Amino acid sequence: MDRMNFLSFFLLCLTSVASGNKANKHKPWIETEYQGIVMENDNTVLLNPPLFALDKDAPLHYAGEICGFRVHNGPSGSGSVQFEAVVLDRSTGEGLVRSKEPLDCESQREHSFTIQAYDCGEGPDGVNSKKSHKATVHVRVNDVNEFSPVFVERRYEASVPEGRLFDRIVRVEALDADCSPQYSQICFYDIITPNVPFAIDNDGNIKNTEPLDSKRQRVHTFWVTAFDCGKNRAQADAQVVVTVKPSCKPGWIGWTKRVEYTPGSGSIPLFPSLHLETCEETVWNIQATVELQTGHIGKGCDRDSYSDRSVRRLCGAVRGEVDLLPPPSPAANWTSALPTLPSSDSSLVFSFNGSNHVAVVPDSVVTALSGDHFTLQLWMRRGGANIQPTTTQTRGSRKEEETIVCSTVRNDDSFSHYSLSVHGCRLSLFYWPDVSAARPVKFLWKLEQVCDSEWHHLSLSVQFPSVTLYVDGVTFDPALIHDNGAIPNPAPRQRMFIGACWEPEEKQKEILNNTIPEGKDSVKYVGGYHGLLSGVTVRPGSVEPHSVVECLYACREGLDFGDLETLGSGMKVHVNPSQSVLVLEGDDIESFNRAVQQVTYRNSLRFATPGVRPLKLTTSLRCFNEESCLSLKQLEGYLVVLQPDAPQISLSGVGPHLARPAPEFEGPRGVPLFPELRIVCSLSHAVNTAAQGMEGGALMSDACSSHIGRL
Repeated sequence: MDRMNFLSFFLLCLTSVASGNKANKHKPWIETEYQGIVMENDNTVLLNPPLFALDKDAPLHYAGEICGFRVHNGPSGSGSVQFEAVVLDRSTGEGLVRSKEPLDCESQREHSFTIQAYDCGEGPDGVNSKKSHKATVHVRVNDVNEFSPVFVERRYEASVPEGRLFDRIVRVEALDADCSPQYSQICFYDIITPNVPFAIDNDGNIKNTEPLDSKRQRVHTFWVTAFDCGKNRAQADAQVVVTVKPSCKPGWIGWTKRVEYTPGSGSIPLFPSLHLETCEETVWNIQATVELQTGHIGKGCDRDSYSDRSVRRLCGAVRGEVDLLPPPSPAANWTSALPTLPSSDSSLVFSFNGSNHVAVVPDSVVTALSGDHFTLQLWMRRGGANIQPTTTQTRGSRKEEETIVCSTVRNDDSFSHYSLSVHGCRLSLFYWPDVSAARPVKFLWKLEQVCDSEWHHLSLSVQFPSVTLYVDGVTFDPALIHDNGAIPNPAPRQRMFIGACWEPEEKQKEILNNTIPEGKDSVKYVGGYHGLLSGVTVRPGSVEPHSVVECLYACREGLDFGDLETLGSGMKVHVNPSQSVLVLEGDDIESFNRAVQQVTYRNSLRFATPGVRPLKLTTSLRCFNEESCLSLKQLEGYLVVLQPDAPQISLSGVGPHLARPAPEFEGPRGVPLFPELRIVCSLSHAVNTAAQGMEGGALMSDACSSHIGRL
C-alpha cells in the first residue's frame, strides 16, 4: 500500500514540473526607440537608453530568459548588414549593438535599423520561443579628425600697385574632408615665412602691412599654412607670389588745357594725343561727355554776323515777314523808347524790364498780319543783360505770367486773339480763333530752355488747330488745355503789344461798332516780360519748313566727330542739336582712345568771333568690380579763338593828276575822277574754303573784291 502511494506522488510531481516548463506565456519587452553613437575608430554603439529586454516569465528557466536579438533593415531598406546585437546576460536581458565592419562618417553619417528580442522558449532547443515588438535604432557616427586641410591651389599669384595699403590683395583657401563642423572647418591660417610685410586673417585674406616699393623689391614670395579646428595642419603649405607694379595714376594722359583755333582753319582735333589710363582695371563701359560752352558768344554761339533779313535770304525763307521790333526810324518809331544792347552781329537786342518797356505795334502793321496761318520767330533770353544762369531753386520764382507777344487781329468779319507767354519754365500759346464765338485753346510746353537765362531761338508755326514749336531747331510737342470759360472774351479790337499785354476791358459800354472812341483808351499793361528779345518777326500765310528753321538757328561753330566710318566696334557718338555737347560711349579702351582723338572743333565763319570758349571733359566708368571702380575727376580747359586777320584793302588805278582841257569839263558827262579804280580785299592767312559752308563765303567774297569801272 505504501509503495503504491509513493509511485502516485512521484508521478504527480513529474507531471507538475512538465506542466511548469511549458508555461511560456509572455513575449519579451524592449523600448520602442533607441538613439546611439559610435566613433569612427570603434565598433561598439552606445545606446540611450541601454539595451535591456524584459520577460514577465522570469525567473522561469528558458521561458524567462533572453536568448538573443535580431537586427532588421531600417526604413530605407539598409543598415542591418553593418550592425549586429548580442546578449551579454540572458537572465537580465542586457544586450550590446556593434558594427560588423569599420564605419566611415564621411560616406554615411546616419544609420537606422530595427531590433527585436526573443526568449529561450520552453527548453534548451528554443521550442515555442516568443519575439518582442520591433524597436527602431538610430545610430550617428561621430567624426574623428582623420583628415588634414588641403589648399585649393598650391600657388597663389597677385599684383598690386606700389605705395598703397590694401584690405585684401589675394585670398587663399583650404578645405578639410572631415564630416563634422569641428574638424572640417579651417580655424585659422598662418604665414610661416618670417619678416614679410604681409598679414593673413582667419578667412585667408592676405593684406600688406606697409606700402610696397617696387624699386626695393619687385616680387614677394612667402608660404602660408592652414589649421582645422582640431589643430591638424595642412598636408602641404601654399606658396603666395605678390608682384609690385610701379605706381600708376588712372586718368586721362595728354590733356592740354589750352587749345588755340585760328579763324579759317576749318575743323581741328581738340585732343590729338589724349588717351585713358585705367591701370589694368577691368572696365566694361566708358562714357565721356565733351562740353563746349558758347553761351557768352553772341546769341548762344558763333553765327553769321549778317542781319536777320540777310540770314533769312541765305536760308531760303519765304519773303513776306514783318519785323515787329525794327530798328528805330521815323517810319518805325514804336521801338524808339526801348533800350537796346550791343550785339556781336548786326541785329538789335531790345531789353524789357517787365513793367513799362512795351512796344505797341501800330495798326498799319497789324492789319497785314491777319489770318490763322502764320509763323512767329524770335530770339529770347530771360532775365536781362547781366543776369547769371539761374539755379534750380530760383528758376520760375516769378509768380506772374510774362507775355512776349499779345495780339488781336481782324479776320474778315471776326477777330482772333493769341498771346505767347512764359511762366517759370513753361511756355504757353493762348489762342482764340474767334473772340466772339469759339472758346480759347492753350498750348503748353515745359522747357528748360525757357528758364536757363541763355539765348534760344523760338519758331512757332500756327496752322490752327495744328501748332508746331521749334526751340533751337528741335521740335517739341505741346499739351492741350481747353479753357473752361472763366477767361473773359478779349475786346474785338485790332492791336498788338510786344513785351506785355493789355488789361481786359470789363466794361464795354463805350464800344460802338467794334471800336473804342479816341481819347477813351486808358490801357494798362499786365504780364510784363523781363528779358531780352531780338529778331521778332511774323510771316502770315504758309508756315516755314523745318529745314529753313534749322538753317536760321544753325551755329557756325561747335563740336564734331572726324570720321564716323573709322569708329570702332561697340562705339557710339551723340551730338546735341546745338553741337555744344558730344557724348562718346564704348566698351573697349583702345577703340575709345582712338575715338576721343577724333573729336574736333569746327567754325565755318571766315571771321570767327574771337574769345575764350570753356571746355569740359566728364568721364564715367563702369567696372565688373563696382567697389574698386575708378572715379575720374572732371577736366576743364578752354578753347581760344584767335583774333582773325583784318582784311587788307588796297586801291589801284588812281591817276596822278586830273588836268583836262576845259571843254571836257563842260561836256554833259563831265570828267571821270577815277576811271580805272580797283578795290582789292586780301587776307594774310590761308582760308579753308571747303569748311566755310554755303552762302557765307560767297557774301564775304563779294564784299572783299570789287571793280569800279568809272566814277
